[in-house]
Amino acid sequence: MLIHGIGGSWRSWQLIIDALVAGGREVIAVDLPGHGATPSLAGEVSIRTLANAVTEFLEEHHLLGVDAVGSSMGARLVLELARRGGVLGAVVALDPGGFWRNWEIPFFYYSVAASVRLVRLLQPLMQALTHSPIGRTVLLPQFSSRPWQLPAALALDEMRTFAATPQFDELLYNLAYGEMQQGAPEGSMQAPLVIGWGYHDRVCPPQQAARVLALFPDARIYWFAHSGHFPQWDTPAETVRLVLAVTGGENLDKVLNTENISAKISGSWAAALGVGLLIAGSTWLLRRRFVLTTKH
Repeated sequence: MLIHGIGGSWRSWQLIIDALVAGGREVIAVDLPGHGATPSLAGEVSIRTLANAVTEFLEEHHLLGVDAVGSSMGARLVLELARRGGVLGAVVALDPGGFWRNWEIPFFYYSVAASVRLVRLLQPLMQALTHSPIGRTVLLPQFSSRPWQLPAALALDEMRTFAATPQFDELLYNLAYGEMQQGAPEGSMQAPLVIGWGYHDRVCPPQQAARVLALFPDARIYWFAHSGHFPQWDTPAETVRLVLAVTGGENLDKVLNTENISAKISGSWAAALGVGLLIAGSTWLLRRRFVLTTKH
């Protein structure tokens, strides 16, 4: 089962689904409540209520124990479901959100909020922008290490669903300021749990991986050396190899890398700050232009 991030849909996984099927996996790629074709939840929308909804879906379709891969908010969801026990089998959590601390919290919240605001304002131009390497570079530097290389159709899908997700703002706030993720005691995980992290993640910088591993001591870490926040976009073949290995019961000691990331971490927030300033400045200029246009 593949679980996308905030503002995404099952199509967020389109670069790896065929390869997973070719690798012998039956794939279920879901639209979370309020995303894609799935109706919104009534009442509170948070990690807790989304996890409850996913659990009900699995129970209804007799899928308890299914292996799962989550991305961003979806990675936080699969960690929560793994923590509860008896819901999932093997788990791969790719760059999970929700482990920001102190000043990182408002930085995450306001940078992503500004990014989404920009996406909403640009919807009339979105098809043209996403079909240009320059446009993709302007729109997606926070989420991809090489946005200009992403397929135009993928970028357009993501920008459309970002703008169309009705509860995006509430979810974003709850991710940043809501209930903190609980962990699972050592020895409590009955199936493999692997955390995948991009060296160049500008949403959830690499130093946050240590916080996840502290909460989930049974977890193992895999570093994507050439990826940003979405390894399934930036390094799809490598992502497929990891997922097939974890869900296929391979010896993880032969699969997982053990590179030292200390040098990579030092520059991560400088890059993120530059992205945040770019987004904030672009949004301010767009708002100014929009207001001037409507006045005249």
